Amino acid sequence: MGNAKSGALSKEVLEDLKTNTRYSEEELCRWYESFQRQCPDGRISRAEFEKIYGTFFPNSDPQGYARHVFRSFDTNDDGTLDFREYIIALHLTSSGKTHLKLEWAFSLFDVDRNGEVSKNEVLEIITAIFKMIPPEEQKLLPEDENSPQKRTDKLWAYFNKGDNGGGPERPKYPQNLPQNPS
Repeated sequence: MGNAKSGALSKEVLEDLKTNTRYSEEELCRWYESFQRQCPDGRISRAEFEKIYGTFFPNSDPQGYARHVFRSFDTNDDGTLDFREYIIALHLTSSGKTHLKLEWAFSLFDVDRNGEVSKNEVLEIITAIFKMIPPEEQKLLPEDENSPQKRTDKLWAYFNKGDNGGGPERPKYPQNLPQNPS
């Protein structure tokens, strides 16, 4: 990832990100400089990511959800996000193609990474999301979705799955979700 000694973004990573995102070379270089200032070792740990996430949700508990989001973006499963993973994550969540967003959403809900989403996995993610909703706002939710279990039940019914049946399977899109090179 980049030239660690000079702190420069490698041409290979730069070209890859220009091809796989909507960002220009100038934007990517600015993002990289900012990333290097915040993460001089070139990586964001899960704890650092959770702390950053916490700044966006100061009056709630985003740690559980942030952990799942981090897992879904740590494409090489090394416990950190490098600049490439960080930019791909930013791109996918802000402006990526619909099928790539769906791939990411599936990876978020597929907690055990077995290629299927179970009702328990949906409940785990919905529970983490509910912890980010202030209690006074939770009270304003419709009766049929004012708890993690109710919201999960409603979502599960939408997909027309029985309580014991398997959940949605990984979408059959081309496997072109940008991956971190090995």
